[in-house]
Amino acid sequence: MDQYHPRPATALAWLRTGLFYIYAALITLVVGLWGLPRTLINPAHAFRVASRWIDLMLGGARVIAGIRVEFRGTRPAGDLLVAAKHQSFLDILAIAQACPRRAFVMKREVMNVPIMGWFARKVGSIPIDRARGGEAMRQIISGVEAARASEHGLGQLIFYPEGTRTRPGQKAPYKHGVTLVQAATGLPIIPVAVNCGMFWPKRGYPIRPGTAVVEFLPALPDGQGSDNLLGQLENRIETSSTALFQLAGGEHALA
Repeated sequence: MDQYHPRPATALAWLRTGLFYIYAALITLVVGLWGLPRTLINPAHAFRVASRWIDLMLGGARVIAGIRVEFRGTRPAGDLLVAAKHQSFLDILAIAQACPRRAFVMKREVMNVPIMGWFARKVGSIPIDRARGGEAMRQIISGVEAARASEHGLGQLIFYPEGTRTRPGQKAPYKHGVTLVQAATGLPIIPVAVNCGMFWPKRGYPIRPGTAVVEFLPALPDGQGSDNLLGQLENRIETSSTALFQLAGGEHALA
């Protein structure tokens, strides 16, 4: 069978998924407790702890659940914005692994998740409260500027322009957040296409063995206007994500 096509959701796939989630819970607890005192002493350790956790999670997904990730394109480096298609928890892990100094713009409630939320704050992730509208965007821009002025810089700040996970082959309206941040900062935007939801679905189970693809696309430069830029961003991400969707078998593979 083609490695880029998800394998059937058999009883074995369900069993392997359950075993992986047990492993994931244990790894999160162990790595979190191991990294806590180190990070309290030196906050710079938060990146090392997070990287170790991400590597163990993706390694466990590969060995236990049979799912691999193939990266295409040039991986991001330096201070920039990443705008990605979001289909499952797998694309969060994969994009984070590919970015050497990653942080996320994430819903405020996610920052309250035990262990993971605490480390997310320590690595510079920025919470967003959508109910606060323009004030929330001003806080994000302020956080970005503060990070750029810090000793280590901003790194790669990851946005999900649709604001939610979507089913493979579908999309939600794109929001202006990442383009407004670019307009205020001049930072380039790296679009990212994925087909991770074909293998690790939105609801989280069953994980189907195979090779998911995460593709980093050419950067979008500054100076185009927010509306025009958002249209270009959506077109690039959706066109490439649709191609990856078809690579994995399209609707037939989801049946």
